Amino acid sequence: MTKTKKFASAIALACAAFTSQAAMAEDISNPIEAITLEDNAAFFGRLITGNHSGDTFADQYSFNLGAGSSIVADLFSVSGNPKNGLDITGFSLYRIDGTLVSSGTQLETGRTDQWQLSTAGLSGSYYVQVEGSVLSQAAGNYGVTLAVTPVPEPTTYGMMLGGLALLGVVARRKSSK
Repeated sequence: MTKTKKFASAIALACAAFTSQAAMAEDISNPIEAITLEDNAAFFGRLITGNHSGDTFADQYSFNLGAGSSIVADLFSVSGNPKNGLDITGFSLYRIDGTLVSSGTQLETGRTDQWQLSTAGLSGSYYVQVEGSVLSQAAGNYGVTLAVTPVPEPTTYGMMLGGLALLGVVARRKSSK
């Protein structure tokens, strides 16, 4: 009788251990990654493979901007079935100190998750954060395109005005001849 009780309690304990392990979602976030803006643009993303069904992530990508810059960022995650791949739940821009600057707008969800983020008047160090969860054991991925529009320096405006003045002088000389 005691062997049967011990055996039954061992089975119950093993089942409880397996059940609790399966129920807990693991955080599979990548550490913050610095991206380089080449020609004021960048493309980055992540491929998640393996058995990560139910796991969550909040990946961060940092970059630096010049004074008065504007950004537009688009995020896409595509799967053949809305129950596979990734479910993107957030796309936001933060200052490097963790202060939220702007939250993205979800444009589409299901087989394709699409988000857009845009803001202006930026200067300094920032990061974008992509948040979501893995829906199935099948692989999933997302990709982000980031475009930066820098504001011209004041010297650029000065040179432009100087060039216009020079064109005005040349036009006046031609008309007086």
